[in-house]
Amino acid sequence: MYSFFLLPKKLLLCVIPPVLFALFTRVLFGLGEFEGLLSVMTLAFLFCVPFAMGAITIYFSPIADVEKKRYRVMMPWISVIVFLGTSIALGLEGWACWIMVLPLFILASTIGGLIAGHYKIKHHKRETLQISLFALLPLLLSPIEQQLSKIPGRYKADTYIDIQAPKENIWSNVTRVSEISAKQDQGWFTRMLGFPRPIKAELNYEGLGGYRKAIFDKGLVFDEIVTEYEHERKMTFTIKANPYDIPSTTMDEHVVIGGAYFDVLNGTYELEQLNDNTFRLHLFSHFKLTTSFNFYASWWAGWIMKDIQNNILQIVKDRAEHAKQV
Repeated sequence: MYSFFLLPKKLLLCVIPPVLFALFTRVLFGLGEFEGLLSVMTLAFLFCVPFAMGAITIYFSPIADVEKKRYRVMMPWISVIVFLGTSIALGLEGWACWIMVLPLFILASTIGGLIAGHYKIKHHKRETLQISLFALLPLLLSPIEQQLSKIPGRYKADTYIDIQAPKENIWSNVTRVSEISAKQDQGWFTRMLGFPRPIKAELNYEGLGGYRKAIFDKGLVFDEIVTEYEHERKMTFTIKANPYDIPSTTMDEHVVIGGAYFDVLNGTYELEQLNDNTFRLHLFSHFKLTTSFNFYASWWAGWIMKDIQNNILQIVKDRAEHAKQV
């Protein structure tokens, strides 16, 4: 079909070098000995590594293929996909991280391939291509990026659902959530990422200072303290997850809630009456990100939080409208 579906030997010559480079860099950036200088959670890694992979792929490609723009754009994707599969197989990364960084890797590898291809075509000899500079970029830029102060960003995930049920039915399912079966769980996005699914929520009493516990599977528990309460109208609570209590197999270390990069701060339920028969239940939360690429990470974090919240709201709606009390 297309020229990058090459003979195996020809394909391996183009793909193995960038994949080996990426694996070496990933292991190096993950070593505790270099903490403070090298980190996977930097643009130096997340952009410069796939950028270099694209350049290395083109460096080892035949000039006849490189002259085709579609090859320069798409061939680096093969290297990225092979690296993806290999890193998962070796346990270096999980699915959640890869799904979130894949668009960035694809874009960066394409840019690297286009720039490397430009110089290779221009000079017609790959020896003149200073590929070493591309490969050194992550190592040169990560220490600099690590010295820059990371300003935590605070973000809001806002969701709501309309429910046709008496407000007492709705509110009883808000304050306490009885056990949620796997069939009732509709959080497809978080489920695809391998995030724990909600099981139930317990509340010791309805009022200011009440202690609420949100329990998820895989050992994830959120400790919540009610900081504002208006019966059948509003409930605000702090959210705390202790990352040290969460089993290491529950979530990837780079997206663990309460960890160094991502934390949920609080949540609020508000019940608004639309007419005699319909109420609008709002659920919004504030979360914090501490990375040097919050502009990108916030998009994914917001999507994750909204998927979790919409799932809970749908469960409350189904139960309230069917008069299921906790």
